[in-house]
Amino acid sequence: MTTPQTRLTPPTITSFEDAAASLAGVASRTPLEPSQHLSDILGVPAYLKLENLQRTGSFKVRGATYRLSRLTAEERARGVVAASAGNHAQGVALAAQELGIAATIFMPLGVPVPKLLATRGYGADVILEGATVETPLRLAAEFAERTGAVFIHPFDHPDVIAGQGTLGLELWDEVPDLDTVVMGIGGGGLIAGVAAAIKARAAAAGRTVRIIGVQAENSAAYPSSLAAGHPIEVETRPTIADGIAVARPGDLPFEMIREHVDEVVTVSDDDIARALLVLLERAKQVVEPAGAAGVAAILAGKVQAEGPVVSVLSGGNIDPLLLQRVVAHGLAASGRYMTLRIPLPDRPGQLARVSELLSQAGANVIEVLHTRHGQGLQISEVILQLSVETRGEEHRAHVISVLDAAGFAPTVVAD
Repeated sequence: MTTPQTRLTPPTITSFEDAAASLAGVASRTPLEPSQHLSDILGVPAYLKLENLQRTGSFKVRGATYRLSRLTAEERARGVVAASAGNHAQGVALAAQELGIAATIFMPLGVPVPKLLATRGYGADVILEGATVETPLRLAAEFAERTGAVFIHPFDHPDVIAGQGTLGLELWDEVPDLDTVVMGIGGGGLIAGVAAAIKARAAAAGRTVRIIGVQAENSAAYPSSLAAGHPIEVETRPTIADGIAVARPGDLPFEMIREHVDEVVTVSDDDIARALLVLLERAKQVVEPAGAAGVAAILAGKVQAEGPVVSVLSGGNIDPLLLQRVVAHGLAASGRYMTLRIPLPDRPGQLARVSELLSQAGANVIEVLHTRHGQGLQISEVILQLSVETRGEEHRAHVISVLDAAGFAPTVVAD
């Protein structure tokens, strides 16, 4: 493991340039695509950096590759160990495979099957243990102490940050008049590297570029830490953006973010779900929730810019079943889908009447449940539960008002 002194030494522009050279043949230079939809919202040119198309499906391979490439021959012979629920695991596994280094990865028992199979597919020895990532982290540290394997931290190391910062060099080259960069923050390794690399380039050119970080509001350690002036561990709550659900900022990323990042904002899970839906429909991009945080902030009106904006789609490793649930949640959050529960008198014609009203209101019925069994129902009552497609918040309100006016009492069932 690294010493505190080494860990607290930030990478320089030379480090970023060296890292970029070392990634050739392992990490890809991912595409940058214009987004007309985001441009219309912001009133300035907007772009998406498609790091979701990176090898292993996320930016993590950049930092892992540079970190491992810097190991001595003696350290390589001892092998490496890491703990992760997904993206870091895959990045370390691929980097180790490319460099001929034995890798052991500890992962929690509930890790999504695609991430587990991918990590094993890159040749790593995967050990499943614990319900959350805290147990794998402890076991990885113990493994390093017991075997001498080099522990590869996911974000709190200068070489990892330097590798992630290569993305910033790409953005500077690809958007000559770059004004603002927006991306998610977990532990902080990605944005620390990107911000430092871009700010170094901008300073040399006599320009300024704003860097905006985005955290999930249920797991936002940076706002309170920045206000306090030092890393603070916060109590996290469940969030769909598990890739950036980190309770405490990394020590080195925190110092770099405090110096180079201009603003940190938070977004809700509803904001993130809407962003995933927009990215699917408008950009045709499959993105994991953490990777959509920047777009979520733009859609939520939390980003202001005077020139070209880039939002980094930092990862695309989303379990198909989660994607299905998130899309449904995004539709509901956008006012395009709702489930109604309507009590009806148990007599002929009631279901037909409700169907007629929905048709007149222009709502498309997706699913129907008609039951006489339910808590609190009178013997002469039934419950009608309908899932309907609507065209947005105004149309949704109109559908409810039509049913209300006809004497029905619809209740919107929470998503």
